[in-house]
Formats: sequence, structure tokens, C-alpha cells
Amino acid sequence: MLKKDNWLLGILLGGLMPLVIYLLILGAMKQWGTISEQPDIYYLKKSTMLLIGIFSNLFTFRYYMVNLKFDKTGRGILLTTFVYAGIFFYQNLN
Repeated sequence: MLKKDNWLLGILLGGLMPLVIYLLILGAMKQWGTISEQPDIYYLKKSTMLLIGIFSNLFTFRYYMVNLKFDKTGRGILLTTFVYAGIFFYQNLN
């Protein structure tokens, strides 16, 4: 199922991977770190956790582009990465 070369699979993978990684980091921070409303108490700020999630698409993108040579799937992953990055910068730089 995951070894197809189409845009939709790339968009789905690119959309889900950052969310999964972000939720894993958030769960780890709740389990072992201290999260409160004050930004000084975070081990990782929310913006850092979001960037790590967005950055996780790099590994999926590389796997599909280099190892499997699936250009359409890689382009879908790259498209969603740019959308996530644009939303991130719009929210954090205003």
C-alpha cells in the first residue's frame, strides 16, 4: 500500500508524519518533562516541537525520492512540508 507513486499518498504521508512525531514528542514531554503555561518551564517550547515535526518529513521524503525513486509521492510530501512550514512561519512571525 505504501509503495505506490502517486500524489495522494505523498500528501497523506506528508500530512500525517509531522502530526505523529509532534504527538510523540508532546507525550514524552508530558511524561518526563514539565509542561506549564509559562514558556520558561518548557524543556522544549511548542514552536520547537512543531519544527521537529515538520523536519521529520525530510526522512520520509528522502526515502521515497532516493531509495524508491517515486517522484510523485516525494513531490506530495514536499508540498505538504511547504504548507506546514508556511503556516508555522505565518503563526510565529506575526
